[in-house]
Amino acid sequence: MAAYDTVSQAVNDLKQRGYTLDFNLKGSGLECEGQKVNPKDFEITEFHRFEGNSDPGDEAVVYAIESRTGLKGVLVNAFGVYSEPLSDEMMKKLSFQKN
Repeated sequence: MAAYDTVSQAVNDLKQRGYTLDFNLKGSGLECEGQKVNPKDFEITEFHRFEGNSDPGDEAVVYAIESRTGLKGVLVNAFGVYSEPLSDEMMKKLSFQKN
């Protein structure tokens, strides 16, 4: 797995590797192209965590996601005080697992 210096490098590389859609968090799941995707219906194939050296606003995680319905894309999520409120099921799904 590649190491990236910036969020934009990670997103651009993932998009070149076929993760072309943009996922958005919706509390209890994800949304992409008008479709709701529940936590049990997608897998995180890789993730990259970025920590801002001087600005907490730069802290984010980039997830490469594949759904059971064939959607393949990227989710960029801030963490810490700027993160979105999530259901317990989504918190578990997005927790940092060893790759």
